[in-house]
Amino acid sequence: MRCGNSLFKWGGVTYIMGIINLSPDSFSGDGCQSLNAARQRALQMVEDGADIIDVGGESTRPDAKPVSVDEELQRVIPFISSIAARIRAPVSIDTYKCEVASRALESGACMINDVSGYRMQPGIFKLAAQADVPIVLTSNQRGQKVGDMIEAVISQLKDLIESAINAGVRRENIIVDPGIGFGKTVEQNLEIVRRLDELKVLGQPVLLGTSRKSFIAAVAGPSPEERALGTAASIAIGISRGADIVRVHDVKQMKLICRMSDAIAGRAAAE
Repeated sequence: MRCGNSLFKWGGVTYIMGIINLSPDSFSGDGCQSLNAARQRALQMVEDGADIIDVGGESTRPDAKPVSVDEELQRVIPFISSIAARIRAPVSIDTYKCEVASRALESGACMINDVSGYRMQPGIFKLAAQADVPIVLTSNQRGQKVGDMIEAVISQLKDLIESAINAGVRRENIIVDPGIGFGKTVEQNLEIVRRLDELKVLGQPVLLGTSRKSFIAAVAGPSPEERALGTAASIAIGISRGADIVRVHDVKQMKLICRMSDAIAGRAAAE
């Protein structure tokens, strides 16, 4: 998969997506309050080994207050414009709004990360197709009653993949995300990590986003150290189950987890 100036070859080492939150009400408490702080954080993430920088201007926690298009643009566009050309890692825009995604791509982003699931705006597919950029499709069960969660995740992702391809998105530009924390219970989130390899039936690279999420706190404990250690465990298991990208807040620490997990799993850098 080509993303900006980077080439991603699946099946080798695990890639790292570093999280930049420009929302003051981020669930993890890491929202950057200034453009300079966000830039410095992104530069440090790349130095620490991030392969992608994922920036979002609206919190995705269940009780978060919706953000207008204008406010989201004010949060993310100055950052993308100021950092995209300064770092070797491509920038991804974490949004479900077509206008925000479009402006972000114009400003230097080269990937779309949409967590909305079945609520996805059709225009997002057309935008990704026209710009010929990678897109992350996420399984989101918020507001739904689900029996077998793995079956529901795979079914939804199949539908989203089909919709994206029908809109003109190239299959090699599609990444799938099981949507940890989006309408799932603690037990269901744990099951998804445990059975992550079953998503390989979709034939697409898999992104795993467990970092600091509430199911981690429920099991490992709520303190920052406990969440970090719990995240590390989930990433190690996820890599053993075939995760291709991990989305994390703590790049430096999780880079070591990925390196060791890849070595144990016998995964090597693709030639």
